[in-house]
Amino acid sequence: MARVRAERVVTSGTFSLDGETFDVDNNVWLIGDDSEVLVVDAAHDAGAVIRAVAGRSVTAVVCTHGHDDHIGAAVDLAEHTGAPVLLHPDDLQLWHTVHPDRKPDGELADGQRLHVAGVAVQVIHTPGHTWGGCSLYVPFLNAVCTGDTLFHGGPGATGRSYSDRHTLENAIRERLLVLPSDTVVHTGHGTDTTIGAERPHVPAV
Repeated sequence: MARVRAERVVTSGTFSLDGETFDVDNNVWLIGDDSEVLVVDAAHDAGAVIRAVAGRSVTAVVCTHGHDDHIGAAVDLAEHTGAPVLLHPDDLQLWHTVHPDRKPDGELADGQRLHVAGVAVQVIHTPGHTWGGCSLYVPFLNAVCTGDTLFHGGPGATGRSYSDRHTLENAIRERLLVLPSDTVVHTGHGTDTTIGAERPHVPAV
């Protein structure tokens, strides 16, 4: 397990919702070792992710939420690797706007434990950016992948369809800020941060 790590792959494309489209760079995270990995948020470019996987076994393609920039390459990656796509069921409506003819292979649920390379990955339901938003806590790495729930500088965006600011801030306070302060936050866009660094940026109740 000493070789277990989180690897970042940056892919570029667009994010579209509510009639608007934006250019974005996304972080795709590979959690695992030299033999197998779990892919978090297969964004934009399946080929780039496949090259980073470099022949390792993919145990799952996990979607932190259903926005198109986080799931666009999930189906292609799953078909190439044979790995199941996992998504929280509250984001199925968003999923079907991108992949209308294919369902995810399995559901994410709060408290669920996934396993890769001998370590556990805990699913934490953190709704608000989307209703089905989830974070993935890896105690062995002292790290959490937060998708678009928590960034360097505070909570993710709300104000669009399927989102709510109050719900997001509550989820962050109750589910993420209780993690150890030195927990590394691997975000869906931009740079890493830590739980401790973000506590001042989340409004108190």
